[in-house]
Amino acid sequence: MLSLIYTLTAATDNIFGQVSPPPGVKEIGAGPEGLGILLNRILQFLVVGAGVYALINLVIAGYGFMSAGDDPKKIAGSWARIWQTLLGLAFAAGAFVLAGIFGQLIFNDPTFILNPKIRTAIP
Repeated sequence: MLSLIYTLTAATDNIFGQVSPPPGVKEIGAGPEGLGILLNRILQFLVVGAGVYALINLVIAGYGFMSAGDDPKKIAGSWARIWQTLLGLAFAAGAFVLAGIFGQLIFNDPTFILNPKIRTAIP
């Protein structure tokens, strides 16, 4: 019975055939280091998205400020929106600064958190 199981598992080792990664994955790199690059690209996308959102929010708040006229509630609302947008940008920039500081303090590499390298073996 045991030899039958070994025979069946040996026959199913290559059930799907040879699978090769697509051309785009070959450029980035397959394996654990590719995951670090993927996480880095996602982080870059989120930062660019936050910048675009902040720009759109500032333009809308500026338009609301210009069209407020003498209405103090609209002016206060526009100033609040501008202030909140600038505060959000400061938090986004501060996150990078804190990641660099913590990376330097803990791992002795300021880019350790911002540019992750997944290692498979301990050197």
